[in-house]
Amino acid sequence: MDNHIDRLEDDILLFFNGHREVYPLYTSFETRLLRQHPQTRIKVQKTQISFSDRYMFACVSFLRPKKKSELPEDYFVLTLGLPYPLSSERAAVKTEPYPGRWTTHIVISRENDLDEELFGWLEQAHAFAQRK
Repeated sequence: MDNHIDRLEDDILLFFNGHREVYPLYTSFETRLLRQHPQTRIKVQKTQISFSDRYMFACVSFLRPKKKSELPEDYFVLTLGLPYPLSSERAAVKTEPYPGRWTTHIVISRENDLDEELFGWLEQAHAFAQRK
């Protein structure tokens, strides 16, 4: 296997240290994302995993977008950059860091969260990022 891919996988495993319960859910997400956008670059940082093509369009983190009591025990947060405020109960937090750009945090805690609606939003975030 490619040495770069091995290092990336090791970095992702290290990122999920302490959150192993949601690692399989993340791998399902990543697999589907890469099927949808095979040219995506993945960058593992200390606090997030970023997904970019030309520009970053999504990231995964362990951000706490709600009170701890309102969150599932095991989850990760998918953050998308969109051109509009996402009007869905699934959006835990949405902010407009500057006009016409909305950052939306979505809590992912079960396989059912990885549905067509979510990947539709991901597609919109990808298209929005490419227009920069």
